[in-house]
This record gives sequence, structure tokens and C-alpha cells, in this order.
Amino acid sequence: MGRAFSATLTNIESIMSTSANQNADPIELAKFGALAARWWDPTSEFKPLHDINPLRLNHIDQLVGLKGKRVIDVGCGGGILSESMALKGANVTGIDLSEKPLKVAQLHKLESLAAGKSLVLEYKLIGAEEIAAERAGQYDCVACMEMLEHVPDPASTIRAVQRSPNPVVAVFFDD
Repeated sequence: MGRAFSATLTNIESIMSTSANQNADPIELAKFGALAARWWDPTSEFKPLHDINPLRLNHIDQLVGLKGKRVIDVGCGGGILSESMALKGANVTGIDLSEKPLKVAQLHKLESLAAGKSLVLEYKLIGAEEIAAERAGQYDCVACMEMLEHVPDPASTIRAVQRSPNPVVAVFFDD
């Protein structure tokens, strides 16, 4: 099983975009990289994220109606919230500067698609500041959960998020 998982992660590497690590703490990136394989295990250290995800998802969906919305999940990690929003009908872009969790997110997406689930979801290895410059005004909703405490310059991320959405939008932060 471990060998197949590693091979799959290597194969999807070409699917993902790459970016320089701008507003990132290398220690934090390494920490989450080391934990990546356990991201979707609801009994792991990510149990709190699994437990709170339905509440976050329902709150966001009730306020913005996710179906058909273009959503960016800043600091998406392994994609728990990103994939959940996509399953609600949103067109989701999950971004993070930690490569291994993004590979796990991509693998889980492929597993969900193979299981017949319908979702529109892309993952990008890119920072909030860079994607805000590339795709300013292209999102209806921004989620930035459990991320600001892991970057050296949280204000830079917040400024980038302010540039990302359309004029009528919802922005959700949680730290």
C-alpha cells in the first residue's frame, strides 16, 4: 500500500503548479509536510479539522450558497474544506505553499472522482499574494481557515485576500 501511495503521489506531481515560497515559514511547511499522509485520517492529529469541517461548511453554504460559486481556499492543506465545498457544487481552487499536503489533497480528489463523486476542484502550489495578482476579482468567496498563525506576515495574506474576491463576496477567516 505504501509503495502504491508513493507512486501515485509522484505521478500527480506534474499536475500541480509550482511557486516560490514567499510568505511562508519553512519550519511550518516542513511540519505539515511530515504530517501530510495522515491529513484525511479522522483519528489523527487532524481530528479537530474533521470535527469542525461540517460546521464550517454549513455556515459558509448558508451565507453564500456554494452551488455555482467560484471559491478559493487559502491555506487549504490536505483539502478537507476545499473538497467539501466542491461537493456542495462550488468551483474551488485550493492553494497552499506546502507541497506534500497538496499532493495528498490531489490524491484524495482523484479517489473521490474514481468513486463517482462530482466535483470541480483544482489545487495549486502558490501563495495568496501571488494568486491575488494572477486572478484578482475571479472569486465569489474566500476561505482562509487555520492558516494565518502559520505565516510570517499574516497582514500580507489578509491584504491579498482582500484583492482576490469580486465586489460582492464573502470572506471567511478562522484562526
